[in-house]
Amino acid sequence: MKILVTGATGQLGALVVEKLLQTVPAANIAVSVRDTDKAAHLQAKGVDVRQGDFDQPQTLEKAFAGVDRLLLISTAGENRVAQHQAAIDAAKQSGVRFIAYTSIVNAQDSTADLASDHRSTEQLIRASGIPYSFLRNNWYIENETGSIQAVMQGAPWVHATDTAKIGWAARRDYAHAAAAVLAGEGHENTIYELSGPLRTLDELVELVQEVLGQEIQIQNVSDAAYAEMLRGTGLPDFLVDIFTDMQKAIRHGALAVEGADLEKLLGRPVQPLREAIRVIAGK
Repeated sequence: MKILVTGATGQLGALVVEKLLQTVPAANIAVSVRDTDKAAHLQAKGVDVRQGDFDQPQTLEKAFAGVDRLLLISTAGENRVAQHQAAIDAAKQSGVRFIAYTSIVNAQDSTADLASDHRSTEQLIRASGIPYSFLRNNWYIENETGSIQAVMQGAPWVHATDTAKIGWAARRDYAHAAAAVLAGEGHENTIYELSGPLRTLDELVELVQEVLGQEIQIQNVSDAAYAEMLRGTGLPDFLVDIFTDMQKAIRHGALAVEGADLEKLLGRPVQPLREAIRVIAGK
């Protein structure tokens, strides 16, 4: 059985491959990357490194040749549905028998703009006829790295989520869940809502305060004020719009999705957020 991970030199993909190497022979693992030089360390371990570029569909069919199980890690940017379509088409042409896709929690009904591309990709995978597993990830605690680093320098934690709850978990846990699905059996045509324990932003900040040993000022602001704060950091308008919309969606419950699927796939408890925060803060 040949397993291929796309985006294997990215933050999530690298962790998936790292976990797979603990349970699957390296000869049974392949990766698809734009720059094969960046995956030289994987090739040295016996991993089959292939060149594949989502913006050059002709490279993907060759990259996916002989692959049984594919992890399609969602791409970033404005063209990702087209990129995902290219990957799905290549998978079908190459005879891939199973696709796991990293989606977002409650993708089918989420009001977040961010969910739209994931919803479309899930529909494309279903239409392909290839058995699938949708790994609907909640928020990575690593998404809060900028805020944690800012408060370490004395800045307030600014947000626009009110008392909404979020199922933060460590990126490593989401990666290990994906590896379990790829290497395991019985995951055909499944949907997993992957979340850590639900917390409000205030509750998260309490944990950060404990780790840092310092008091943090929290500012819950309007969407307009949040957008203005982001512009002040130099972010381009399109990113300001994306991040502000996500705050609004969170406030309306987009990430308040709780369930046991993450721990079920992991076969263990999720990593305590305190530990992940310590890593982010360098403590």
